[in-house]
Amino acid sequence: MPGTGMLDGRNAVVYGGGGMIGGAVARAFAREGARVHLVGRTAEPLEAAAERIRAAGGAAELAVFDALDARAVDDHADAVASAFGGLDVSVNLISHGDVQGTPLAEMSLADFERPVVTAIRTTFLTARAAARHMTRQRSGAILLFGGYGPPTPRVGGLQVAFGALESLRGALACELGPYGVRVVTLQTGGVPETLPAGFPGDEAIVEAIEARTMLGRAATLEDVGNAAAFAASDLARTITGTAINITCGSVPG
Repeated sequence: MPGTGMLDGRNAVVYGGGGMIGGAVARAFAREGARVHLVGRTAEPLEAAAERIRAAGGAAELAVFDALDARAVDDHADAVASAFGGLDVSVNLISHGDVQGTPLAEMSLADFERPVVTAIRTTFLTARAAARHMTRQRSGAILLFGGYGPPTPRVGGLQVAFGALESLRGALACELGPYGVRVVTLQTGGVPETLPAGFPGDEAIVEAIEARTMLGRAATLEDVGNAAAFAASDLARTITGTAINITCGSVPG
């Protein structure tokens, strides 16, 4: 029902909105009353995600560009704020291009550094674009995804990227906090639903993810969406500079 959601009247930009996690977060935002602005490099998955939101009664816009493009990121954020009255939530859920399964001693520099550079550059650019509007309106939430956990073998530069994002989150949170802008990480221990159908060794991967948890299960896409909607809402107005742990206990504390 309109007028009863946690995010009523908010404008939320979801980078990577055509992906599985991005789509789940966007649907949760829309369900809670936000107008969702889906961003990605390819139109087709964005259009499918937008149609699913609209079919459920939500509001969705879409834009096709690469979040590594600083000008495109800035221009889009400016356009959203100008056309819709503000920019309230920003979440970066693009893929980082990480290579997994290869030992670090055998990995190329390009494969190792790609997720680090992609994660840091796109998160900086998207957070900067959002912050310029959020600081003026003295409110907003910037969400990161991933979180740093115990060292894991053969994940290439992925955990290095997550560690760097945690440092960036801290810097953003302390600088933006005085303006009423919050910065929060959604920390997961793996979302089995994101594995492609028929992915080699998928059953073993799921079993390994679940075995590390205290609850005997992993977070679902719906769980991620629900946590994101909460983190973006005023119900979480005292939470910033930290992670919301949705690892089902695989990363205690």
